[in-house]
Amino acid sequence: MTIRVLLADDQALLRSAFKVLVDSEPDMEVVGEAADGAEAVELARSARADVVLMDIRMPGTDGLAATRMISADPGLAEVRVVMLTTFEVDEYVVQSLRAGASGFLGKGAEPDELLNAIRIAAAGDALLSPAATKGLIAEFLAQGGSSEDGRGSGAYSERLAALTGREREVLVLVAGGHSNDEIADRLEVSPLTVKTHVNRAMAKLGARDRAQLVFIAYESGLVRPRVD
Repeated sequence: MTIRVLLADDQALLRSAFKVLVDSEPDMEVVGEAADGAEAVELARSARADVVLMDIRMPGTDGLAATRMISADPGLAEVRVVMLTTFEVDEYVVQSLRAGASGFLGKGAEPDELLNAIRIAAAGDALLSPAATKGLIAEFLAQGGSSEDGRGSGAYSERLAALTGREREVLVLVAGGHSNDEIADRLEVSPLTVKTHVNRAMAKLGARDRAQLVFIAYESGLVRPRVD
């Protein structure tokens, strides 16, 4: 199936470069371009996008606000947002993950990294390496970061209580950056069984994808940042 990609960035030149790159791949196509967040939300609906490459900083409605709108819209539940950022470690990136983004990518990434990120996000997996996302979250939380709405362990306690022991165990391993195959080997079960546990944990915790599971595991306090 062709991955339908929406480009959201206020720099027309950058959008043009991304469009040429994406359209050169046989399994994906650009279905729309937006210069601000509000336009991105509207196009995500009308163009039936699968993945939105979303710049964080845009005039008017920025990428963070747009991501929240997309995540809050039941009609856009299948849309995956990849945040584009100039900085690898940025408080806005963590806020984007809270808002429902599937992950982040630096604007200086190589073309192959960008294309791979689109495919990974479309598949619902953790964007880029799970360890990279985990490391960013761990560093922010270790500095005492907290969300604007005060979300934390208390906000997830009831949902975490709904997890079975095995689902909780799988969640911890997912947060540790392990793939389904690696978790299956460790727990001596099939990858399909692991996938089932992951999907059930996502449903119970209200996570859109695997990257959200990683974030929830840390913000809830189920997994603690390692202090080296």
